[in-house]
Amino acid sequence: MSVKPKIVVLGGGFAGLNLVKKLDKKKYDVALVDKHNYHTFPPLFYQVASSELDPTSICFPLRRELSKRSGRGISFHIGEVRSVDVVNKCVVTNYESIPYDKLVIAVGTTNNFFGNPDLIDEVYTLKSTDEAIRIRNEILFRCERAAVEPDEEKRRRMLSFVVIGGGPAGVEIAGAIGELKRYILKRDYPEIPVDDLSITIVEGTDRVLGAMSPQASETALRDLKQLMVNVRLGRLMKTYKDNVVTLDDGSTLYSEMVIWTAGVTGTPIEFTGTDYKPGRGGRFQTDDYCRVDGLNDIFAIGDVNLLTSEKYPRGLPQLAQVAIQQGKFLADNFNRDRWDKPFSYKDKGSMATIGRNRAVADINRIHLSGFLAWMAWMFIHLISLLGMRSKLSVLINWIWAYFSYNTALRLLLMGSKYPKRGTLWDKG
Repeated sequence: MSVKPKIVVLGGGFAGLNLVKKLDKKKYDVALVDKHNYHTFPPLFYQVASSELDPTSICFPLRRELSKRSGRGISFHIGEVRSVDVVNKCVVTNYESIPYDKLVIAVGTTNNFFGNPDLIDEVYTLKSTDEAIRIRNEILFRCERAAVEPDEEKRRRMLSFVVIGGGPAGVEIAGAIGELKRYILKRDYPEIPVDDLSITIVEGTDRVLGAMSPQASETALRDLKQLMVNVRLGRLMKTYKDNVVTLDDGSTLYSEMVIWTAGVTGTPIEFTGTDYKPGRGGRFQTDDYCRVDGLNDIFAIGDVNLLTSEKYPRGLPQLAQVAIQQGKFLADNFNRDRWDKPFSYKDKGSMATIGRNRAVADINRIHLSGFLAWMAWMFIHLISLLGMRSKLSVLINWIWAYFSYNTALRLLLMGSKYPKRGTLWDKG
């Protein structure tokens, strides 16, 4: 009996999950490694952060997905990747060593603080479900605390929010806080004057949503201002200390809660047995077949893939559609065991939502805005969710919130810190 080659996939995001579900389990043993036991839907992190969706609506157990017909024959390993030994061909996690014949890196990205690592302890980020829940709890706590604060100046300081970065994530979370200010505050927190809450978005370029069309940027800017969001364009944050944001022109903003969405970098992986280093942005330079240049039997897909071309000299955009398409593409090449079909990205457009009835979409040469774009945004995101239960849950939440501006999710659930987890036997 011949032993099947083993493919180890690092990361259960869009790229990794689509790959393992499409691989032919009759030809390969497949192992999926992820530090979480669930797959998430990052485009809706901001809705968890703004109390519009429950975290379980955008998180899906990986073992459930892998136990379905398309995923049988896959082993799941929880663990955080510590290193990859390219000589002995094994992945080392914080719990075990996993041998491989082929390795696929699909670990996604993490926050990029552009040489200022101290910010990790100072700002709020939005790259995981845990971080989204942390933002939600902090916003709710500040509103509750401000509602019982008699000092006007203290109240204003508590409710001073700054978002760094004017990409889709920044625009969407800023718009969500803007809706809180314009529509929800006077009803749920009548003790707080609307003007006591401030929200400012800081973007280093001359427009928000810079990767989208100029029309989309103009529409988003107009919608943000209608939601009482202050927009500072052409400005970079230099420092954040003692609740003061200092910009590159010397001006300052007071903020007790800074939300960082300004950039991403590839999740770092250490390699042993080689002097290989990832390329620009912590991404892995690959050929047209997602094979990492300079490493044998190692592939990279999704946000950590750096596939350059004349059209994309800085690499393909770090979007869900790229990850999904590359996962399916690589599975097809593995299954055929032929490498004569290079990867070709099919751009299906991009979109962002700023609030209820407010969105922008660029689909090929068609530009949509307002209610029509908002409906298109909801439809695309709804059908992209895994599982009928999640689709129905999200749809019901959206319909209820649309007509009532209300949600049962505005609960301040902080969680208990004690007792601490007992020491595991393998931790000494």
